Amino acid sequence: MRNQVLKTTDMINILDQDIQFLPGVGPHRKAILAKDLGIKTYKDLLEYYPYKYVDRSRVYRIADLQGDMPFVQVKARILSFETFEMGFRRTRLVAHVSDGTGVADIVWFSGAKYILSTYKTGIDYIIFGRPTVFNRRYQFAHPDIDPASELQLSEMGLQPYYITSEGMKKAGMTSHSVEKLIRRLMDNIKEPLKETLPLFLTKRLNLCSRDEAFRKIHFPKCSNDMTVARYRLKFEELFYVQLNILRYANDRRNKYRGYVFSKVGSAFNDFYFHHLPFALTGAQKRVVKEIRHDMGSGRQMNRLLQGDVGSGKTLVALMCMLLAVDNGYQACIMAPTEILAEQHLATIRDFLGDMDVRVELLTGMVKGKQRRTVLQDLIAGKVNILVGTHAVIEDTVQFARLGFVVVDEQHRFGVAQRARLWSKSDNPPHVLVMTATPIPRTLAMTIYGDLDVSIIDELPPGRKPVVTVHKYDNEQTSLYNFIRLQIRQGRQAYIVFPLIKESEKIDLKNLEEGYEQLREAFPEYHLSKVHGKMKAAEKEEQMRRFVAGETQILVATTVIEVGVNVPNASIMVILNAERFGLSQLHQLRGRVGRGADQSYCMLVSKRQLSEETRKRIDIMCDTNDGFRIAEADLKLRGPGDLEGTQQSGMAFDLKIANIARDGQLVQLAREEAQKIVDADPACQLHEYAMLWQHLKQLRDGNVNWGAIS
Repeated sequence: MRNQVLKTTDMINILDQDIQFLPGVGPHRKAILAKDLGIKTYKDLLEYYPYKYVDRSRVYRIADLQGDMPFVQVKARILSFETFEMGFRRTRLVAHVSDGTGVADIVWFSGAKYILSTYKTGIDYIIFGRPTVFNRRYQFAHPDIDPASELQLSEMGLQPYYITSEGMKKAGMTSHSVEKLIRRLMDNIKEPLKETLPLFLTKRLNLCSRDEAFRKIHFPKCSNDMTVARYRLKFEELFYVQLNILRYANDRRNKYRGYVFSKVGSAFNDFYFHHLPFALTGAQKRVVKEIRHDMGSGRQMNRLLQGDVGSGKTLVALMCMLLAVDNGYQACIMAPTEILAEQHLATIRDFLGDMDVRVELLTGMVKGKQRRTVLQDLIAGKVNILVGTHAVIEDTVQFARLGFVVVDEQHRFGVAQRARLWSKSDNPPHVLVMTATPIPRTLAMTIYGDLDVSIIDELPPGRKPVVTVHKYDNEQTSLYNFIRLQIRQGRQAYIVFPLIKESEKIDLKNLEEGYEQLREAFPEYHLSKVHGKMKAAEKEEQMRRFVAGETQILVATTVIEVGVNVPNASIMVILNAERFGLSQLHQLRGRVGRGADQSYCMLVSKRQLSEETRKRIDIMCDTNDGFRIAEADLKLRGPGDLEGTQQSGMAFDLKIANIARDGQLVQLAREEAQKIVDADPACQLHEYAMLWQHLKQLRDGNVNWGAIS
């Protein structure tokens, strides 16, 4: 193992060095760092950023200490040591220290022999730790201690703190251990680290160098050092994400020719003039126009359609599928669940009425002769529109001429699953990705940055905003009376129980017990029950009864989050609302308010709520705007918890940037990346070679770049 200053010749590959060869690591610590933190190379270590800093330039007097202080340091002299027995072969060692303004204690519960041989009475030490009160005296348990003569406090600046795992703690690795490893690495690298952004970009944006950024992020002398370093590192991270997305989108537009849908024929016109259930909103008309333009351009369409619950996305998708039919192609809509697929089938057939357009269903429940018939007629071109689940992407499913694909609630599908649809056609079909989960702009730029975006931001005429009310679980009587009042007026109600995977058995028991209690509470009405553990046929029958109005109350889990359209249902009761995220609450609320009657959403929770939970519930009561809710959800929970981000891989690859808080930086990074792609679309110009080379290294490394699609 070499332990020497790293020379310039080492710089090209130094950050790729195995972490094992850094003095102080070795095979055992390497295994722990790799397993718990994903740190395998010097670069990984440098990119393991501090989560907080403590000012080491300030020294407190013992007389000024307070019990609620975070980590502080005092300069004090050890007066004496004292040992206390603590039971079988255990002792507590205490050092009494003073700085002239008061007396404090240092306490150790292990390592007494080492302590007594290392620290001496009558010598001044810098003691750094968290002060607590014991026996009316401040004490520090196992603090950092250094001889005062060896520390230049004015030069220490802000001390970094790093998150450590249980495995690291068991191996004796603390935040201070990580700090020492990084300091050792930075001290040994005497030459500046290789730059990853060209000079014209760092100069124009006034960014510090990469080398300076790494040194200042880990060991800032002041808060300005930290600010400068974070800005540079965040920008670089976001810039390469955007450069990858925009390069990919540009390549796809140039590479893939799309089917040209130039004809508006009998299917579209017949539907538009004779079967359209209501006048299109301005937003729906605009989106149909955008999609028609894409499909007639000769380039393969990849478009994201965002629209709040009940905004009419399915109608827009159907009209576009009819354009495919008019041009001699088949269309397919893929949904994440059988309930949603069946709902789409019923909705589309209801919209089409007696039109000569054949629509079929293909899910895991379609078996035997019925399945064989659908597959045979599909490849023969006799089926115009196929509605299905994941079953659609199976190898046995083949189309005659697949030209248009709709992926609904796309965050439920992985990128690889969607890509398999492309193999069903000679050329990639046009793709419309739909989501009823509004996506904040900065998140959309990162997860769906290569898709063109259309937004339906109007609700159909006659829809009234849902009134949302927060109730506590001890207000059951008034809640039940309100439900009765609504049912007497001819309405129906959903009552939703949480079903969280971690405690599925407990939740299922709660639902079953709750269902029986509700039957006793509403003996005069009929109830349906639906949850994910039921057999499909049983679930379908329960849903059918509710849709037909045979039952007045549907007791369910979140399986009714999407896909259930019952205009007569005007009450949504969500029990244990504190256990749901904002996005899920909004989706559930969207099941009501689909008719002309005033609808209500009742959020029922316990009284003791965390501040964040109370904020979530207040936001739900204040607004029905899905985009406002999505922005609030992003700020409260961060991108890693939002639905869809797990599919992109991006929430886990950003090491320092935060999409929720760095919106302006996301925009700047995108603008700068777009300039590069516009200037060098073929990635061949010498002045941008550094960028393309580094992007390739990132793609070939452990970053999940390829998952963005």
